[in-house]
Amino acid sequence: MALEIFVLCTCLAVASASLEVVNQWSLLQFDFPPDPVLLEKFQPENTVPTGLEVGWDRIYVGIPRLRAGVPATLAWVPRSLPPGVSPVLQAYPDWAWHTAGRGDINCTGLISVYRIRADRCNRLWVLDAGVITSLDDFRRVCPPKILIFDMATDRLVRSVYFPRELLRPSSLLTNIVLDDSRSSASRHSSTCDNLFAYITDTVAPGIIVYDGRRDNAWRVTHASMYPDPDFGEYDIGGEKFTLMDGVVGLTHSPAQGLLYYQPLATDRIFSVSTAVLAAGPPAEGTDLPVNLVGRKSSQGLGIAVDPRDDTIIFSPMTETAIAAWNPITNSHRVLAQDPEKLQFCAEVRWVERDNGAVWALSTRFHKYFKRTVSKHEINVRILRVVEAGYGSSYVPLQPHILRRAANFTSFY
Repeated sequence: MALEIFVLCTCLAVASASLEVVNQWSLLQFDFPPDPVLLEKFQPENTVPTGLEVGWDRIYVGIPRLRAGVPATLAWVPRSLPPGVSPVLQAYPDWAWHTAGRGDINCTGLISVYRIRADRCNRLWVLDAGVITSLDDFRRVCPPKILIFDMATDRLVRSVYFPRELLRPSSLLTNIVLDDSRSSASRHSSTCDNLFAYITDTVAPGIIVYDGRRDNAWRVTHASMYPDPDFGEYDIGGEKFTLMDGVVGLTHSPAQGLLYYQPLATDRIFSVSTAVLAAGPPAEGTDLPVNLVGRKSSQGLGIAVDPRDDTIIFSPMTETAIAAWNPITNSHRVLAQDPEKLQFCAEVRWVERDNGAVWALSTRFHKYFKRTVSKHEINVRILRVVEAGYGSSYVPLQPHILRRAANFTSFY
């Protein structure tokens, strides 16, 4: 099928925005308990965050055990600190949940957390992959799970385990989106568990759909969720690396009823109807109705939706930028561009608990991946986009940030 591609122009409208550095670290440091084994095993050069959630008074980060030496896989820092500081991280909810950091595997605890999300009831959904040293020897030590904590008390209120038939030997659950928009017409709408969660399986590409009210789950897959071998090499500031990751970027438009997703190794953004996902397991032989939303100038991971106008916010990796595109109006702009601060945005978030501000987690992951990270440079940043409004100024940007493609079903 021929695609109709619209090049959006090389001079893109940009809002007059600046990047506020909320926190930054050369290497992460923790507020350790008096445990010599934990300190001895700590390898800060292997400890890189991938997940970000902004609570009312705390910032939470997920720190998967990509390699050995990660003491705590979920931590937090206060939101009340001055901008640009490098606070020590506090283990969440406490160190008793992180015995894997000292080599003691307890599958009821936290093993390897890639991402976390807060729901409308002020609960934190913690996605635990159950896999350690995933970049080296990929050791599955526990089944993957979701642990849900009350952020007011830091107590566990619910645990979710996945049926074995939904998982594959190489399954790696890396991202989660919570969708409570389908509960508004239900008589159960007041209950906190009346929502759907969509979860990415990156290495055995697919999406797991979890119905919180019925405590039921199923799996969908599509060729668009697999890595594209033509986009497995990445270029950040002239430094190249290769990583063939499938679907990992994930966000949700409540108004449009769409789940947007992207593999890491692609230049494309796809969508699928949440009504289709919520309808239950697809019949055997039925193709998932996937649409191609658009093509970006380079690969990216973090992606978000502003629910106020359904603008898609994303971060093209090579351009070290954060851009916004509204697929309804076809308006587009660059929110921020910084060749140093925006290297590898693992998260781009529209933050409800900050009046809809855009936040990002940039990590220079390529430095950790290639074992070239330096303690003499700032590597990890939590950033906030400070906007003065929708400006009409223009900045040159080469190449284009996004090309729009006609939507269609069953792309492959």
